[in-house]
Amino acid sequence: MKRIFTLAILFFVIQSCDFEEYQDDPNRTAEANPSLVLTNLIANTFNNLDLTAQLASRMMVWVDGQDLSQYYNWNRSGFGAFGQLRQTVKMIEEAERTGLSQYTALAKFFQAYHYYQLTMTFGDVPFSQSLGGFDENFTPTYDSQEDVFAGILQLLEEANQELGLATSDTEIFGDVLFEGDILKWRKSINSFRLRVLMTLSNKEGNSSIDIRQQFRRIVEDPTSYPIMDSNNDNLALQHYDVAGSRYPYFNNQNLKVAYPLETTLVELLKEREDPRLFAIANPNTISNDPNDFNSYGGLDGSAPFDDLQAEFLSGVGSFPDSRYSDEPIAEPSVTMSFAELQFILAEAVELSWITGDAAIFYNRGIEANMRFYGIGDASAYLAHPLVAYSSANGIELINTQKYLTFFFSGGWEPFYNQRRTGFPTFSTTDFNGGQIPIRWMYPLSELNLNRENVEAAINSQFNGEDTINGTMWLLN
Repeated sequence: MKRIFTLAILFFVIQSCDFEEYQDDPNRTAEANPSLVLTNLIANTFNNLDLTAQLASRMMVWVDGQDLSQYYNWNRSGFGAFGQLRQTVKMIEEAERTGLSQYTALAKFFQAYHYYQLTMTFGDVPFSQSLGGFDENFTPTYDSQEDVFAGILQLLEEANQELGLATSDTEIFGDVLFEGDILKWRKSINSFRLRVLMTLSNKEGNSSIDIRQQFRRIVEDPTSYPIMDSNNDNLALQHYDVAGSRYPYFNNQNLKVAYPLETTLVELLKEREDPRLFAIANPNTISNDPNDFNSYGGLDGSAPFDDLQAEFLSGVGSFPDSRYSDEPIAEPSVTMSFAELQFILAEAVELSWITGDAAIFYNRGIEANMRFYGIGDASAYLAHPLVAYSSANGIELINTQKYLTFFFSGGWEPFYNQRRTGFPTFSTTDFNGGQIPIRWMYPLSELNLNRENVEAAINSQFNGEDTINGTMWLLN
């Protein structure tokens, strides 16, 4: 009886307490300097080397099993990018609390970047209401892809303009990318905006977005819209021999034994006698002369798995250069490069978006990527019959060379750019009816938690069928 009485008193005391007093941990900070959020955003956003993207982009193969990306047999992707978008909201909150508006501008750039990745993956995605969970809206509507792109471009416009108002004593702490250099940030923002606009090339003249006019305005006004001037401006995350900051595939043994290069990439390099092959790959086991193009080979990523393994065991396949797995620093993780920008500008000339000489931009792009690999003289390469610029097949030349700059860089951009242009040609497999998928299906979590809105998006885009072959607005 005494024990029951004691429990009853305890229950009464607990019931009498205001539980709100215990909701906040006094030992845990509820506020953070925006610089801390920035460091986390940079590390999580731009450390984006993705082997699955390399497989889908016909740059590498996986020989220990049938990888879904390699065989174009994928289905759903996820909304993980919204985790980083929530961090941008926190950075804006802290920037407003501390009066450090430069962090608000940077947050808008990160928002534009992650929304770009989301819409390139799925098509229509939540945008205008996507961060409404902070206001207890957990079922956001989906914006049309056209509206999402318009919103992305507006975020980039605001980010550049707001950083342009910074004074000489404005500081950006926590910047492990550009060490607080505001001009470099603006160059990346505007160069990335040109990538976004070129992504919309198939919609030029068929959209409410003034694609050509925006592109031209940026290029013709370098004072208001500075863009990358050299490899020193690359949007690239440096690595250090410190725990948590090393090259992502350092000590990755699979890279040495299970990820040979794919034949599409290798043959493009060999046919052009491209010295970058010697920089990115080791010779195969049949011949061990590192300066002989015949010592390098690739494997067919579309081959039936048994055939692929037999080809692999023959020893013809080359593996990535040893530095990618043996050196803690290796090379920077490049999200967007000066070289890529030059190819974008070359294509813009061919599309009559801007004036200029496409060949000059094209050659600069090649030379810049050569320098990235420590190759100083590209003159002989530029004169090669398969490389020398000709406007007659300029779009193919430009996008083939752009593709060659994306080895172990750019995330999914080589796949997206091939999806847009068709260059270079990717081999297909027996899966998915012999087609290369266009997109990914929406996450299962959306069907469980936000069914009405995701089904409305599926109906408006794909006649009610959420498939990997659905043609998004961008590609119509």
